[in-house]
Amino acid sequence: MGKEKLNKNSLEFPREARRSLKPSYDPEAFGRWSEKFARFLGTARFLVFMTAFVIFWVTWNFMAPDNLKFDHYPFIFLTLLLSLQASYAAPLILLAQNRQADRDRIQANEDRDREERNIADTQYLTRELASLRTAISEVTTRDHLHGELANAIEEIVSKLNKKS
Repeated sequence: MGKEKLNKNSLEFPREARRSLKPSYDPEAFGRWSEKFARFLGTARFLVFMTAFVIFWVTWNFMAPDNLKFDHYPFIFLTLLLSLQASYAAPLILLAQNRQADRDRIQANEDRDREERNIADTQYLTRELASLRTAISEVTTRDHLHGELANAIEEIVSKLNKKS
C-alpha cells in the first residue's frame, strides 16, 4: 500500500485554534476589580487621601494667586468631582456586596449540606451503637456461663444421687 493522504478533518487531529475578531474578556474581572475598589473605599487610607485631597484643593484655591486658582470659592468643580466619585462608588459597592452575598449564599448551602451529612452520620453511628448494645446484652458472659454450668452439674449430680 502507498502513502494515504491524511485527512485534516478526521478526529485524529485536533482543530487549529480559530482567531476571532471579538475581544475576549474575563466576565469576573470587573467584579473582582469592583470588590478591590469597594474594599479600598472602606479603609482609613482612603479617608486620609480624600481628606488631604480636599484640604489641598480648598487651601490652593483660597491661598493661590488669582491667576493660578482653577476653582473659585463655591468650589463647584470640587463638588462635581466628589459627586462623580460618589455616583460611581455607590454602584461599585453594591456590586461588591451582591458578589459577597452570592458567596455567602453558596457557603450557607455548603454548610447546610455538610450539616445534613453530619446529622446522617451521627444518626447512623447512633443506630450502630444501639445495635451493638443489643448484641452485647444478648452475649453470654463468662460468669453467667460458669453459673449455668455449675447449676447443670449440680442438677446432674443430684439426679445421679437420687438414682443410686
